[in-house]
Amino acid sequence: MKNEILITGATGYIGSMLIKSFIENKSATENKSIIENKGSTEKAVMNDSAVSVTAIVRDKSKAMSMLPPGVRLLEADLTDEKAMRDISGHYDYIIHCAAITKSLDMVNRPVEVIDSIVTATQNVCDLARRTQVNGMVYLSSMEIYGDVDCSDGHHVTENELGTLKLLNPRSCYPLAKRMAENICYCYYREYGVPVRIARLAQTFGKGILWDDNRAFAQFVKAAVLGEDIVLHTKGNSMGNYCAIEDVVAAILLLLEKGVSGEAYNVVNESATMRIRDVAELVAREIADSEISVVYDIPNDNRFGYAPDTGLRLSGKKLRQLGWVPQKKLVEMFADAAETVRGLVQKEN
Repeated sequence: MKNEILITGATGYIGSMLIKSFIENKSATENKSIIENKGSTEKAVMNDSAVSVTAIVRDKSKAMSMLPPGVRLLEADLTDEKAMRDISGHYDYIIHCAAITKSLDMVNRPVEVIDSIVTATQNVCDLARRTQVNGMVYLSSMEIYGDVDCSDGHHVTENELGTLKLLNPRSCYPLAKRMAENICYCYYREYGVPVRIARLAQTFGKGILWDDNRAFAQFVKAAVLGEDIVLHTKGNSMGNYCAIEDVVAAILLLLEKGVSGEAYNVVNESATMRIRDVAELVAREIADSEISVVYDIPNDNRFGYAPDTGLRLSGKKLRQLGWVPQKKLVEMFADAAETVRGLVQKEN
């Protein structure tokens, strides 16, 4: 019998890569190998040819142009309670990836950002409750940690939280993610929904989307186009990263072995580096030192960047389940650059 997988945020980067992995039968193999490498005899849930994928999308035509054949598409607004209640059927697993993630939206459209996270998550959790899923993973963010004191260089575990500025529109994203995590936990405690929370580091690599405008994506595009990397901050923030393949494997492992009601950092600790050093790495290794890193720092936060942070995430809890990240930071950028080159060539 096939496992029925429901995915939200299917036209976003992680959601689309999850679906492609399922359809191409790659993620199952990677997840199984990770479990076996740790000596576990437990069989991976997502075995070859045993998955049927359904995606909830806002725009079916967009989804059809992005996603491979073989995905069942349901058109619905995750923030619309009635539309979500009209969704029926049986689902064994739900992976909730959807949210507004663009920094400019967080500054200019904070109310909509909150709605896309908080309201949508409650509706998805209610769907999980009604359909009695075997497992659910909610994709949260490392931004929920806020301002944590990492001056001693320690790696932050899942039970540490810092402060967030309440009276700041940019805080809509991390505060909404905190609330969404609490919603997940409450649905677990009150209704027994078997939800696990994945607090993702910055995720990228192969398949990166052209319209991704986060710092690492801008670095890659600059390297491919032969343009200088322009930093609009001093680049003092610590970046925490993880390759898309490793994130996909982590999500599948959490579906199978994660503890319900708990959160897990998904990060490759060896790929933690300050933003300015990341920019220099890309200029040197990806662009063969043919471009430079330059600074153009405005007086205001017009680009919507999060405040500087020294956050270093610990991935120990997830590693204890048997997860082992495989790709180094430079390999992530090389994979992303290969994708961007292909997109550029396609345009030309």
